[in-house]
Amino acid sequence: MADKLHVSLVTPEKELFAGDVDQVIAPGSEGELGVLAGHAPLMTTLTEGTVTILNGDQKRMFQVIGGFADVNAEGITILAERAEEYIETVH
Repeated sequence: MADKLHVSLVTPEKELFAGDVDQVIAPGSEGELGVLAGHAPLMTTLTEGTVTILNGDQKRMFQVIGGFADVNAEGITILAERAEEYIETVH
């Protein structure tokens, strides 16, 4: 699955998500960060915001407060101080 990105989203309490996906968008301290498979390695702090996980036509969103994102050859690991999944509603 070279075209997929492995992602792990964890808090001190539990792992909220783990799997192979198409893209992750995270609120990096230097701005919004989009990560695809094969992304260059990096580590950044996270600000308060939304982590969006995209896989095909599926989208999962997590509100995060602080933490770190580590991108390496194996994928991306997001270590959030606090995170909660939410469902986007249409009005």
